[in-house]
Amino acid sequence: MMSKNIKDTVWVFAEQTNGQLADVSLELMHKAGTLAEKMDSGVSAVLLGHKVGSLAKILYAHGADNVYLLDDEELEEFRSQPYANLITRLVEKKRPRVVLFGATHIGRDIAPRVASHTRSGLTADCTELKVETLTIKKIEHPDLLLQIRPAFGGNIVATIISPDVEIQMATVREGVMEMGEPDTTRKGKLIQVPVELDAVETAVRIIEKHQEDSAVNLKSAPIIVAGGYGADTPEKFNLIKELAKVLGAEVAGSRAAVDAGLIDVERQVGQTGTTVRPKLYIAIGISGAIQHRAGMQESQKIIAINSDPDAPIFSVAHYGICGKLEEVIPKLIAAYKSQLH
Repeated sequence: MMSKNIKDTVWVFAEQTNGQLADVSLELMHKAGTLAEKMDSGVSAVLLGHKVGSLAKILYAHGADNVYLLDDEELEEFRSQPYANLITRLVEKKRPRVVLFGATHIGRDIAPRVASHTRSGLTADCTELKVETLTIKKIEHPDLLLQIRPAFGGNIVATIISPDVEIQMATVREGVMEMGEPDTTRKGKLIQVPVELDAVETAVRIIEKHQEDSAVNLKSAPIIVAGGYGADTPEKFNLIKELAKVLGAEVAGSRAAVDAGLIDVERQVGQTGTTVRPKLYIAIGISGAIQHRAGMQESQKIIAINSDPDAPIFSVAHYGICGKLEEVIPKLIAAYKSQLH
């Protein structure tokens, strides 16, 4: 439990929908713990909704020392203005050093609003976060948040800092931070925050809501077979789908494959798609540009199949096969089927 005098400087927006916490928020709780340890601070979660107080126990288990709870009927469904304004007021009052949001539709909506109102630094779609004390032009800046993300189309990895502002904010993509194991013995402090909204802030009403859950869940798939632009025809990509079917795997693709119409965008892996950590990732016809590697390089085992022996994908692969996919895949399928008999 947080001691009375410990600093309260690292915050996470605990995003919830229908009483279910977003995975990215729990991932960020664990990363916030690492940052807070270096800053000699505690970790606080900011939770908005209606009748969601029971979620505080989950946040404690994932590393929260404090939970700021804003619970009101007006917050049952997400709306940009009330959510952003309430968080802004809380940030302005408490002045945390770091505030983290998931790079979800909701996080991307409210983070820039809060950063703008509080005149804070904000970097979007980070893939890594660190805290360091840096000396810039002979001035020491303690506890700077190093916001790391691919830039210029993924051709470089940029480290962005905000040395001239008090509050530093970042949105972080889903899946790039590892979610640690919860500790159900942890306790924390629930801080009830009064919810005061005027007529302008609640002018927008949600009349009807339609939501369809995705049938694809790449993040939890133990085996993924992914194709790139090297599988440049539907016939070649069908071979990838056939291999996935034999292995009981999910099918995925690079952005190039998506742009070519070979696979749906919800199955895209990479910087602008989903970040995955399966037990086995088979990359077929994927060159391995940094944009794609950012989304799959934490896989436990990576097999790369490519006709170009100098393809960057081989640099992160545990096993590489250099050859044409239309020749290699049928042999893999035949070899696997032979082991089933």
